[in-house]
Amino acid sequence: MDAVFWSRILTAETLSFHIIFATIGVGVPLFISLAEAWGIWKKDNHYIMLAKRWTRGFVITVAVGVVTGTCIGLMLSLLWPQFMQLAGNVISLPLFMETFAFFVEAIFLGIYLYTWDRFKNPWIHWASSIPIVIGSSMSALFITIVNAFMNTPAGFRLENGKAVDIDPIAAMLNPATPSKVAHVLSSAYLTCGFLLASIAAYHILKGRNHVYYKKALRLTMITGFILAIATFAAGDISGKFLAKHQPTKLAAAEWHFETTKQAPLVFGGVLNKETQEVKYGIKIPFALSILAGNSPNHEVKGLNDIPQDLWPPLYIHYLFDGMVAIGFYLLLVSAIFAIEWYRKKGNQWSPWLLRGIVLGAPLAFIAIQLGWIFAEVGRQPWIITGVLKVDKAATTADHVSSTTWAFSALFLALGILTCIVLYRLFRHNRAEDELAKRYGL
Repeated sequence: MDAVFWSRILTAETLSFHIIFATIGVGVPLFISLAEAWGIWKKDNHYIMLAKRWTRGFVITVAVGVVTGTCIGLMLSLLWPQFMQLAGNVISLPLFMETFAFFVEAIFLGIYLYTWDRFKNPWIHWASSIPIVIGSSMSALFITIVNAFMNTPAGFRLENGKAVDIDPIAAMLNPATPSKVAHVLSSAYLTCGFLLASIAAYHILKGRNHVYYKKALRLTMITGFILAIATFAAGDISGKFLAKHQPTKLAAAEWHFETTKQAPLVFGGVLNKETQEVKYGIKIPFALSILAGNSPNHEVKGLNDIPQDLWPPLYIHYLFDGMVAIGFYLLLVSAIFAIEWYRKKGNQWSPWLLRGIVLGAPLAFIAIQLGWIFAEVGRQPWIITGVLKVDKAATTADHVSSTTWAFSALFLALGILTCIVLYRLFRHNRAEDELAKRYGL
């Protein structure tokens, strides 16, 4: 196993670990801000306490996210020097801007933490949460722009292997940017909605029926339903983007070999690569054509019209299926909760529905993992589509394998330590007790 293999393993491992904390870092500030704003508006201290407790846990995850994010920046330079040499000249602007977005988030997070109850007008304190929400979201936006550039490079031309006529703005506004940014942000918000909802649902299932948990569940799940719809719409836009700009990825994801109209969407199944037949799969007539072009008669390009050495690994079909299936599950669960809440018959506290919400949190994070792996593996063999292949971008240095094992140990230790700290932070500090002590509720 050469340096390319180990570079890919180490990068994938780091991204898999970091994306958990990056997702929390993007999504949780939105819910903190919503909870405090609703609490101030309704003069309801339950929501104020929600914002306070969520902020305490959020700070821990931010610290871990900073460490792992730094690791990724280091690895890009050390493991992928040819990529950085080419891409750094073209797409370095959003990387630079991401640093400022993080500065804004970090500065105002400190202000937000240490100015609770310091203002007579509580809206002043709430206002300091807005830069945190904007800063975290802008960090995600700028990093996603870099990834979008790797999928549809723009803003330069190659001359003797070097980038010339560089236009950084055109590089940032490449064709993949709108769909990827929309999908990344909406899915991060949705995932964090289910994360926070699952905590409340778990406590209710354990018999802690305090109104605090019910209000937390209502806030997160009603917001989650809206976000699930937004994520579904963003996914549809992404599908149409793939059909137009990355037809190879879409065809591989759907095991679509022949260019044809009225193309079915294939869910699951087992592929016989030699005969290109799918067994045991569920075929939804016309669905792939509708996804790609809003019409059953839209022509979808097949893999047989693309050189086989440019096909991505066909196992991405299962990644795509898993991501879509989980997305529908989250939409269904949040819709059921929203409907039952609207009917006001108390069925939103059904144990089965609460269990479904608890299950939604790990499934949402699995979908996030499947999504980024699909995005990266589906671009293979390119690291920058049509410009630079993965095997030409990696380092040739020795000892990448030993570095991989060292970072594996680091991430394992960080993961365990984070869980212990979060557990001890809330174990003997129940929300009910804190509400009674502070507000007499």
